[in-house]
Amino acid sequence: MKTSKFPLLFVVEDNSIYSKLIVSHLRAHKLINCESFISGEACLQSISRNPDIIIQDYLMDGMNGLDVLIAVKKKSPSTDFIFLSGQDSIEIAIDCIKYGAYDYIVKNEFALIKLSDKINKVLALRELMATNKRFKQGITIFSISLIGLILIFVLLAIIFPTIFSVSR
Repeated sequence: MKTSKFPLLFVVEDNSIYSKLIVSHLRAHKLINCESFISGEACLQSISRNPDIIIQDYLMDGMNGLDVLIAVKKKSPSTDFIFLSGQDSIEIAIDCIKYGAYDYIVKNEFALIKLSDKINKVLALRELMATNKRFKQGITIFSISLIGLILIFVLLAIIFPTIFSVSR
């Protein structure tokens, strides 16, 4: 998982007008590193670039969104998915979440606002996880250093018992 000031976002949407609308909305909200794809297959050809988040339509020609999610998670497990689809089916949404999507948003007049909110939540969660990892590394280094220091004093006490003896 990488964190960046400019996370890489892939938009996979077969409707070119709606795709441009999504990308334009994201760029207006300071998410400037966006790339759009007209199909799941086209997205998979660029998956080696390790996008942070993929905004995925569900129902498309060729691979559906769930097929893309499963294929991407095999190659790039840290990539987060947010589905943005016209499919208003709870079963589809549950399947997408079950296979690793962060969220499923149904296309409506509030969808792009929800999308921006979800992306910001994903990025905040990623930053929190990175901070937590750094904190754990710091605690580990501190603990190892403390144990090493204690061992040095114990060895010094064994080697030079007169220096560390307590006289009454």
